Amino acid sequence: MTILELDHVSKSFGALKVTDDVSFTVAAGEALGIIGPNGAGKSTLFNLITGNLLSDRGSITLLGRDVTRISPMQRCLMGVGRSFQIPQPFSNLTVFENLVVAATHGRGLPEREVTDDCVRVLEQTELLARANQSAGSLSLLGRKRLELARAMATGPKLLLLDEIAGGLTEGECHALVDTIRAIHASGVTIVWIEHVLHALTSVVDRLLVLDFGRLIATGACDDVMARREVQEIYLGIDV
Repeated sequence: MTILELDHVSKSFGALKVTDDVSFTVAAGEALGIIGPNGAGKSTLFNLITGNLLSDRGSITLLGRDVTRISPMQRCLMGVGRSFQIPQPFSNLTVFENLVVAATHGRGLPEREVTDDCVRVLEQTELLARANQSAGSLSLLGRKRLELARAMATGPKLLLLDEIAGGLTEGECHALVDTIRAIHASGVTIVWIEHVLHALTSVVDRLLVLDFGRLIATGACDDVMARREVQEIYLGIDV
């Protein structure tokens, strides 16, 4: 079953083409990694998938429904959850309250119906012991976990992770990857943008490479990283 399909999607800002005729599919239960140099259009691609930006051309299909022109809220209610590069919690609320806000608005349910699920997500993301702690007082790893937990609280069928491992120590990165791997194993489909390659390739089944908004390679991790154009563009190696 295909959960996400992009068909010849393009987006420009004036003369700058940031997404250039991109097409790919994501199967239900898959974990897809997206890599590329800074400015390649990776976060723009996520904004197109979530509806924060609308494409100039092409179509986006989620669970068999054309969502190209529907709002971010409608896409979230359909099952698109997302984390951001820079965690954006409600700093004055507790960790648990942050999840309740995400769950009630992201799923369109009253608070009494999401409480148990929020506790389960806290356990899943190893935040249960910090449930009553102010979100603004968390460490970077804690804020990254909370960003992941808020996305999970919306009940996503498709989870978009945007450089969630960035800025972490090696040990912190491994701990977070273990959590992401467990989420994927539970059946959640993941599309993950990341510069920390060892973290990404330990989870994803397949890589997609962007450069200046163009899709230049896709396939198994080892095959993609062995390609000449990927090494030259992404790794800066003169092959």
